[in-house]
Order: sequence, then C-alpha cells, then structure tokens
Amino acid sequence: MTHESRLERGSRILSEIDGLAGERVVDSLSDIAPDFARYILEFPFGDIYARPGLDLRAREIGTIAALVAMGTATPQLKVHIEAGLNVGLGRDEIVEIIIQMAVYAGFPAALNGLFAAKEVFGLLDAA
Repeated sequence: MTHESRLERGSRILSEIDGLAGERVVDSLSDIAPDFARYILEFPFGDIYARPGLDLRAREIGTIAALVAMGTATPQLKVHIEAGLNVGLGRDEIVEIIIQMAVYAGFPAALNGLFAAKEVFGLLDAA
C-alpha cells in the first residue's frame, strides 16, 4: 500500500475537481510564488477537500456560496463554478445557489455571481 503525500493527494483531488483550470491556477504561480502554489495543493485540497463527511459535490456547493458571499473573488468563483459542473452540479443548481446568497450576502453579490456564472456557461457553450 502506498502512502500519498499531502501534495500528491492535493494534486489528485484538484485534478478531479478542476481539471485543467486548477492546473492553470497552480502553474500561473510558479514564477512568482511556487511555495504558495504548493500550499494551495497541500492544505485546501490535500487536507480539507480530502476529509470524509462531504463529497466533492457538497464541498463545491459550499465553496460557490462562500465565494459569492465574499463578493471579492470573481476569478476564483468562475473556477469553482466550472468545478461544480465537473463534480455533478447542474447549471440550474448553481444558479439557485447564487440566488440563495442574495438573502445572506445581498443582491449586488448575487448579481455579480450570476454574471460570473453566465460568463462561465457561455465560454463552455462556445468551446
């Protein structure tokens, strides 16, 4: 039985969730902050996403909701909208998650989230 390191486990889980989009984020940090890229793989994906108790679909629901509520993380929201689709969320479900955030984060945050989702969906339809 082989033991995965946090980095190996994080890389595997990120690939399952985000595919090439996740790799692009990590690669984009290689010239400015390679250690930070490793931290992203090890902590969020190697430790938190790997925990039992929630499947990847449920984790992406929470992540999309949190990023919409923050209102300041549109690039990350777009990555996680695509990730949500990759782990089994439907477009209608993603729209509902974002609309739900109007109650807790306000209409501007939800509106910005909907525009981000519209952009992601459009790019995927055009591909």
